[in-house]
Amino acid sequence: MTESVTNWAGNITYAAKELHRPRTLDALRTLVAESSRVRALGSGHSFNEIAEAGEDGMLLSLADLPPRIDVDTTARTVRVGGGVRYAELARQVHRHGLALANMASLPHISVAGSVATGTHGSGVGNGPLSSSVRAVELVTADGSTVTFARGDERFGGAVTSLGALGVVTALTLDLEPAFEVEQHVFTEMPLEGLDDTAFETVMASAYSVSLFTDWREPGFRQVWVKRRADQPLTDLPPAAPAVEKMHPVPGMPGVNCTEQFGVPGPWHERLPHFRAEFTPSSGAELQSEYLMPRRSAVAMLRALDGIRETVAPVLQTCEVRTVAADDQWLSPSYDRDTVAVHFTWIEDTRTVLPVVTRVEEALAPFDARPHWGKVFTTPAAVLHARYSRLHDFRALVRDMDPDGKFTNAFVRDVLGD
Repeated sequence: MTESVTNWAGNITYAAKELHRPRTLDALRTLVAESSRVRALGSGHSFNEIAEAGEDGMLLSLADLPPRIDVDTTARTVRVGGGVRYAELARQVHRHGLALANMASLPHISVAGSVATGTHGSGVGNGPLSSSVRAVELVTADGSTVTFARGDERFGGAVTSLGALGVVTALTLDLEPAFEVEQHVFTEMPLEGLDDTAFETVMASAYSVSLFTDWREPGFRQVWVKRRADQPLTDLPPAAPAVEKMHPVPGMPGVNCTEQFGVPGPWHERLPHFRAEFTPSSGAELQSEYLMPRRSAVAMLRALDGIRETVAPVLQTCEVRTVAADDQWLSPSYDRDTVAVHFTWIEDTRTVLPVVTRVEEALAPFDARPHWGKVFTTPAAVLHARYSRLHDFRALVRDMDPDGKFTNAFVRDVLGD
């Protein structure tokens, strides 16, 4: 390693002294087999030390592997290489008249890293990105390849796996026929008067809905509504339509964002908030996110409103989304329909961390599970209590990687080892 390697945000500088970018699968297998500790870096859009390999370990990037994207139009599936990002994948899939069911806010993130950490989009009927995975292919500790497919009794631990089972070299994903989406943005929806029924109505008003606030005042500054053109119109949120193109962060120009004002367009050019051809920001930020049972949404929002004077000074924006339940053992949406609250903080770790802890205290009554790739201070013992299948995942890790080649301090905390 000739220079230090950081994550996208720049708040983490990795201690590992080696960064390898193999160009072939055989080279990757050899590197893994000959190394004592390995962590895959992905696209670097994590904000904690989940990818850290340590001073004695090796960071591994799959970015130089052939960007394999094999679409099967008959089966409506795609096999995608471990280094591919969603923007590349989406364009190729769309060329075949097919689509992914959903996408995250950023199309710039890697597919493998996203599903390994429980990343998601929004929509009351949309599961996290891992929901579309049919099979995952891994290079294991001895350099051999193992495939877990849907239906395998261990599949529930193999996709949202935190990189603890091996290096993901390929995923097979479900596809569906391509569709168009209209995106509408509304402004100033009050929190006052919002009850459980009204929240469900707003969040179910379109295929994907996001609420944004800066918590400087009660209520939501923006409501982003993404309606599938092949689905019927429903009641729109009780807010005024935006008269200019909006950005989720107040004061930022909307040019980087996907098309608004109800202009129909391909699914992959509307479901993300940000356009693939633009970098959404400089990375000068930190992020946290917590996922809770959706039935707790309004009570959770009122709890956050009660500490907004603490939150607002270090916050750029806060987004509220919904995620359907899934069956990945370590998914923050495991076994429950979910409301997710995401915080984009200023780039000041020392100032932000006490506020993160205060947020976690406010959300504790709602059984909040943090996003695995974001900043959180939730104690390991609390995390253990919130994942009923953790013991099964721990057993799977010990079976697949008994010497802990893919384990780091972050993973050890999660496992309780």
